[in-house]
Amino acid sequence: MTDARNTQTRHDAQAVAQAAAQAMWRRDRTAHALDMALQAVGPGTATLTMTVRRDMLNGHGMCHGGMIFTLADTAFAYACNSYDHNTVASACQIDFLAPAHENDVLQASAAERALAGRSGVYDITVRNLTRERDIALFRGKSHRIQGLVTESLADGSDPAPQA
Repeated sequence: MTDARNTQTRHDAQAVAQAAAQAMWRRDRTAHALDMALQAVGPGTATLTMTVRRDMLNGHGMCHGGMIFTLADTAFAYACNSYDHNTVASACQIDFLAPAHENDVLQASAAERALAGRSGVYDITVRNLTRERDIALFRGKSHRIQGLVTESLADGSDPAPQA
């Protein structure tokens, strides 16, 4: 019976993570504006992708570090909100390992490392799928605030219309 109960608990936790992600995704104008795609979400985890566009390039012709940071930060947000508790960043840092270029497909994978009380720590790896190498390591610290993601963001608003 314990195995069946554990399976149901994992299934319930996955359903909560998906519901929270769907509620956030409907209102995530930044992710939509940057053409990010939510690939996967689970309890304490999330994976997003983004293709580097011409308007994301800096003066060196490389993907602007702020774009890579935003992709990592977005994966962090989906991972730390996956328990349906409104959670925000309290600190974060990023180390850039390699550049990305126009048309490269980037993937940010977030994983929870610690969760205690209202605080959490998450590691996010940004990988360039086109060139098959890691390009950034991001660590985010989270802080849980009042409210539930599915209640506070469940008004069904669609993101800004796509052109």
